[in-house]
Amino acid sequence: MVHRVAVIGAGPSGLTSIKACLEEGMEPTCFESSDDMGGLWKFKEVSEPNRASIYRSLTINISKEMMCYSDFPIPSDYPNYMHHSKILNYFRMYADHFKLLKYIRFQTLVKSVRKAPDYSRTGRWEVLTEKKDGHEERHVFDAVICCSGHYTYPNLPLKDFPGIETFEGKYLHSWDYKGPEDMYGKRVVVIGIGNSGGDIAVETSRVAEQVYMSTRRGAWVIRQVSDNGLPVDMKYNTRFVHILFQLFPINFFNWFGEKKLNAMYDHTMYALKPKHRLFSQIPVINDDLPMKILSGAVIIKPNVKEICGCTVVFDDGSTVEKVDTIVFATGYNYDFPYLPKKAMYKSGHRVGLYKHVFPPTLEHPTLAVVGFIHALGAIMPQAEMQARWVTRVFKGHKKLPSSQSMIKAVEKDTRNIEKSYIVSKLTPLQVDFVSYMDEIAGDIGVRPSLLWLFFTDYPLFKRVFWGPVTAYQYRLMGPGKWEGARRAIFTQFDRMYQPLKTRKLFKIFSSLYSCLGLLSN
Repeated sequence: MVHRVAVIGAGPSGLTSIKACLEEGMEPTCFESSDDMGGLWKFKEVSEPNRASIYRSLTINISKEMMCYSDFPIPSDYPNYMHHSKILNYFRMYADHFKLLKYIRFQTLVKSVRKAPDYSRTGRWEVLTEKKDGHEERHVFDAVICCSGHYTYPNLPLKDFPGIETFEGKYLHSWDYKGPEDMYGKRVVVIGIGNSGGDIAVETSRVAEQVYMSTRRGAWVIRQVSDNGLPVDMKYNTRFVHILFQLFPINFFNWFGEKKLNAMYDHTMYALKPKHRLFSQIPVINDDLPMKILSGAVIIKPNVKEICGCTVVFDDGSTVEKVDTIVFATGYNYDFPYLPKKAMYKSGHRVGLYKHVFPPTLEHPTLAVVGFIHALGAIMPQAEMQARWVTRVFKGHKKLPSSQSMIKAVEKDTRNIEKSYIVSKLTPLQVDFVSYMDEIAGDIGVRPSLLWLFFTDYPLFKRVFWGPVTAYQYRLMGPGKWEGARRAIFTQFDRMYQPLKTRKLFKIFSSLYSCLGLLSN
């Protein structure tokens, strides 16, 4: 029986894993190598090796109602798209509310996780940790949850850029970027057009002489501000839209979505149009990039062919001279250096985890990975769902299939990912947000039943079906049911509107009646 659980990392995945362990009556111990919680969202002026890193201006591109944990709404006065400092504050409130801090050992690095001598009988693990002062300690746990993320090891493919050794300026990975202070009056080339690359190109263009953005494949760019000013995810990430995706061929939605995006800014005219279809890869979310392209502050270029001193040569033969800085926004590698190599099953480009959580070849289901996933949605509710499932499995309430069945499921997942998405060794983790959340929720027994809601609570059914798929939906029923879930769903748009109520306005009818009153006197 699992009782003592090691949680590795005190970021958003680690915090919710601690809470899930407590809810199932287990005793978690969380090891965090830094001096604070938050993981990726803890900003530091200097990037630290083997840790995630963000830039000073970073604002999340998922709205607050879509990113919060299922039983702890973000305060209504917080902005819909939050600066990293606000997100860290939210994590602190979450940890304080659920009394999680006392289970975290800060400045404690996990050096290795190995099977205990009695593993074949008990499934236990031996965890070797090291304190900041170098003191090592061995612990034995009944189970381990890995929450160390996948934005830790920068991918800097210098061998793909002939002549980089001749470059006379400065180059860095986006992992090292903190702000545009060193870019004043410079000529900058940003390589890569993901979300980080787009943010950095936009920010540096405000101070640089010129910014060039090099992309191998191009990208679809969507706005955070959707129709009527709503956050785009609250507008379109609904069960109704999700059902439509199941009923109609994906090419229809590719055509429709691309047409809608091109109506805002023609991706061909802006030199952005990618080689792939809209729903084959997570799009770039950036409201400012099209305007920067239109104003000439950012110039889109093809892939870099070679670098000759301070000149960058592109695949189409064009060149940019007198380049001062190159920023590689080229993604991240991922690794679990503390785990035994044989613990992980390899499938295609990815670490093969059953439902992106459990290694399928282990004798006992006492090792899990939480938060190692990528979707068009925030990691917080996905990691929370994974953690709830993991702790139910640890406790024996849910049983995993046989190793052979899990391997077959992993291989099927790999084929589906390769069929549905543009996959590389850097992007092997993509899933559909609603499908994945519903699948894991079904395993736990917390997936909302639309039919039941239709007949028993029609007002709630309307909000669950037509409204955004917020995490509160997974607290309406089953294990971990939260009495506040229904109210949270009914008030989610109130919390969205609240931070916008910064100026009192009178309705037109009130003004009209006032005018009529004055005229009658």
